[in-house]
Amino acid sequence: MKNILTVDLEDWYSVEIFQSVFPREQWPDLESVVERNTEHILELFHKKSVKATFFVLGWIAEKYPHLVAAVSDAGHEIACHSFYHRMVSSIDEEEFKKDTEMALNAIVKACGQIPKGYRSPSWGMRREMHWAFKVLHELGFEYDSSIFPIKHDIYGDPKSPRRPYEIKIKSGGSLIEIPASTVEFLGVKIPVAGGGWLRQFPYWFTKWGIKKLNKNNTAAMTYFHPWELDINIPRVRLDLKNSVRQYGNIKSMQYKIERLLDDFDFVPMIDYIRLLREEQKV
Repeated sequence: MKNILTVDLEDWYSVEIFQSVFPREQWPDLESVVERNTEHILELFHKKSVKATFFVLGWIAEKYPHLVAAVSDAGHEIACHSFYHRMVSSIDEEEFKKDTEMALNAIVKACGQIPKGYRSPSWGMRREMHWAFKVLHELGFEYDSSIFPIKHDIYGDPKSPRRPYEIKIKSGGSLIEIPASTVEFLGVKIPVAGGGWLRQFPYWFTKWGIKKLNKNNTAAMTYFHPWELDINIPRVRLDLKNSVRQYGNIKSMQYKIERLLDDFDFVPMIDYIRLLREEQKV
């Protein structure tokens, strides 16, 4: 079965736990790892003959347009990951539209691709945020991948469907929602195959989870960040919980990504959506 391979193209300091530590005015002065790690990912994907969807932060596209162009030239789908990586729940509709338009302009200028997909920073959207989906539809997006159907201290919409579904826009039209992957175990929804969850869980669990999803005719949606492959990522003193979230098991990530690419078939998100439409599932 075809699963979905995605990369959130951002630098290490963009994540939510650093929003109050490193204001975006300081970003240009911080050590960057995004170029070397994205180039490494492109080499790995080429070696494994796989294509992915890269959700590009607009700020990265503006500062490193050559990098985004290289991703596009390698045949990968380019999607949007906001401009400044602010939680959508922390801004209003006007700010959200402005941020998204800035990101679109930077991405298109960098590589020429017009993104059809959007992923909010830190999975920070919920189904009741109708205004945000309306903005995305008005800006021409066809799909969204911003909802994590779990309960979490930063994000989550625990009652959201676990499979892809259609979000109706009140003014007309719709978006396809591709939620983050979860598996049910003893009645509990457990995240699988993405980001910190992929780093923290042993690979056998991730493999089991993806096989369980595929057996139920559901694709796994894998995501990770370039900095998660970097054992030399800059270290910042954090409390225990956030330190584990940011740095836990980084040394294992390269191995886990390579195993995933060997053990399962992957396609970009837009290709998977085409398959869903052909099967009339959305």
